[in-house]
Amino acid sequence: MSPRNLRNDPCWQGSDLGHPLPDAPHAVSVALPRWQDVIAYEENDPACRNALKTIYPRFGLHPLLRELADEIASPGGSAWPYSSEAAARASAAHCRRKAPASQTQVVQSAGLCCLKADAEATPPARAFWQHTGLGATSRQVAIALHREPAPSPGAGQQARRIVRERLAQIHDVDVARISLHTAGMAGLHAALTAIQALRPNRPTLQLGFPYVDVLKQPQVVFHGGELMQSSDLAELAANLERLSPAAVIVELPSNPLLRCVDLPAIAELAHARGIPVIADDTIGTGINLQALPYVDLIFTSLTKSFAGRGDVMAGSLLVSPHSAWSDQFLDQIEPLATLNDADAIALEDASRDVSQRVAQLDANCLALARHLENHPAVKRVLHPKDCPNFQALMRPNAGHGCLLSFEVIGDEGQARRVYDGLRVNKGPSLGTSFTLACPYTQLAHYDELDWAATYGVSGHLLRVSVGLEDPLDLFERFQQALAS
Repeated sequence: MSPRNLRNDPCWQGSDLGHPLPDAPHAVSVALPRWQDVIAYEENDPACRNALKTIYPRFGLHPLLRELADEIASPGGSAWPYSSEAAARASAAHCRRKAPASQTQVVQSAGLCCLKADAEATPPARAFWQHTGLGATSRQVAIALHREPAPSPGAGQQARRIVRERLAQIHDVDVARISLHTAGMAGLHAALTAIQALRPNRPTLQLGFPYVDVLKQPQVVFHGGELMQSSDLAELAANLERLSPAAVIVELPSNPLLRCVDLPAIAELAHARGIPVIADDTIGTGINLQALPYVDLIFTSLTKSFAGRGDVMAGSLLVSPHSAWSDQFLDQIEPLATLNDADAIALEDASRDVSQRVAQLDANCLALARHLENHPAVKRVLHPKDCPNFQALMRPNAGHGCLLSFEVIGDEGQARRVYDGLRVNKGPSLGTSFTLACPYTQLAHYDELDWAATYGVSGHLLRVSVGLEDPLDLFERFQQALAS
């Protein structure tokens, strides 16, 4: 049976609950087609959880990983397959710091290194797994369990070389400045680890409403992290003086508000105090944005727009040639786990059309944003085209990324009706060639909705990653849902 064509036949109805997005063994998203499914997922409803044929990586174990982990775990405990022994041992060290009386063990199973954790160690083990992105991927486990053939090391090495060259060309830097990682969060982990040698034992300062794990990783795994939402530069200067952070972290643009900070001004304030700046350009992409004159390190989830298929886990880290600490970072960045052969090969294949595909995704997203802005049932649309700070970083003839958010007029009940009636794929992630929608705040901040609201992030905000569907057909689907 051929895979489901998700552009023409999306997973949008209740009967699609749990379907992998895409329709592939290593899909990184899963269909949550109704608002009630999202709530059931967040509430750990067994009926919902048992219907899921896959799960968003880092937020849970893929069925293949679950199979391996269940074979290893002791009663009452847990097990976590990792991409390398070094990553598993780093997880064990984290558990010892957070739960000194707990018991962990690094073991080999099917050729993979796994962390066994007792009940007390399980919460920090789970947190390290989620926030760092260093866990084994479904492709690694499929090969370890002999469900899929292992590619040749030479093919994997060649794929990694081509991907690094592709990224270096996008950013116009030497290929030696690009390192590949198991996930975008693993790229951030490598960046924060390198910065410890420069500014040890200090918290980070993140600007703008955060993607949850970009904030949680420094808070939970490193030495803390503060969040600053204000764009006032005098307030930022005061916070830099007060906190003297290890680094300033920015997202280009932020998720899901899709706003950019004044990066040149922020970089000037931070660098004057000897503080590096780390940027996440996953949404804006290096194809669209030129951030290197201002930032020291850029990490990216290559799973998203770079790959575009939604079935490969990968990340990158770039050391800016403009950074005052360029040589130091190049010497110190050493991934705890490198991108494995199978995922590297899949990533290289998927990203061959990245420049053309991203340009089309961006154009389609812009068209939908303009349509929605003129719809009488829409309260507001959030899109980077309305952010001067984003525009100031754009390359010539660049786009704005594939992501928008919007709110409907009315209460949460109206948002539910629109979401349930929307004939597009519904689940987490972004950057795929098929459109993906989700009630973002419910998924990312279910236990802190009031907190999110204080930052202007509504509990019934809908986030849309626009795909390659015909723009007029796509807007017609949104019109029909909004008519509900």
